[in-house]
Amino acid sequence: MDIHSTLAASLQHQKEASPEDWEATFRQMALFDLAADMELGFFLSYYRNFAIRNIAATLHTNAEIQQRPMKRSYDTAIVIYELIANGLDSPRGKEMVALLNRVHRNVPGSKDDFLYVLLTLLVVPIRWTQKHSWRQPTATELAAASRFFMELGARMNITAMPASYAEAEDFFDTYEAAHVAPSNQGQHLMDTTVQVFQSRLPTPLRPLAKQLISTMLDDDRLTQALGLPRSTRIAQNILKSGLAVRNAIHRRRPLKRRPHFTPGAAGSSLYPHGYTLDQIGPVNVPPFSARTGHELP
Repeated sequence: MDIHSTLAASLQHQKEASPEDWEATFRQMALFDLAADMELGFFLSYYRNFAIRNIAATLHTNAEIQQRPMKRSYDTAIVIYELIANGLDSPRGKEMVALLNRVHRNVPGSKDDFLYVLLTLLVVPIRWTQKHSWRQPTATELAAASRFFMELGARMNITAMPASYAEAEDFFDTYEAAHVAPSNQGQHLMDTTVQVFQSRLPTPLRPLAKQLISTMLDDDRLTQALGLPRSTRIAQNILKSGLAVRNAIHRRRPLKRRPHFTPGAAGSSLYPHGYTLDQIGPVNVPPFSARTGHELP
């Protein structure tokens, strides 16, 4: 594969990374080498929760997504990227972990529900990059990404974490086979949240937002559960061709020097002048109870 020298150097560094440098390896992957595709994967993982009936019911009852779809979507991404960019045990990272634990302390659900939600953030982006990115993730990157979410799960008191990426995939697929199903709540959440995706598209493409999401998900059972139109072969071919052109261009360009995400910086219509951590998080926080333990995004 003919690629720019800076991409080749970073790829070699990633391949040779020590397992103990898992946070730095995952940071390089998500913020530099495979940044655009990891972001798309995180975006798709957000929608996937709506296809699980009991998770959709919990999210719908809370009503945060319906009332503030833009804020919920952007804040979810910001929390993930704050953790990646700063590290789980950095001051900002600890504040984000504390936020996750505080706002989800009273959320109902089984152990498997909580584990599934966390693993969508691992499995969905990895699978997207494996299928569509300009290069495959390395074995060291898969291990680093898995370790990152295992460590995050431990800080959120989520038990029975998979010991490897392969185990995470097995759990993810088994859970979805048993739980993906249509629901009015899930489809309502999907309809409400589509506007966030539409806002990022050029105006002529906005009416096609649902079709584009279906094409990216590429899973008929999932799109049916979400109330989305079925993906077509023509749409899939257009997507593949477009990504192939993008990847060919990317391979010939130098690695970007600036990270894909800068903590606190401006970069969205929601926070045009940047943000502080106390602005991040939902408004509808469940009341405190004696129940503690697992968390659900």
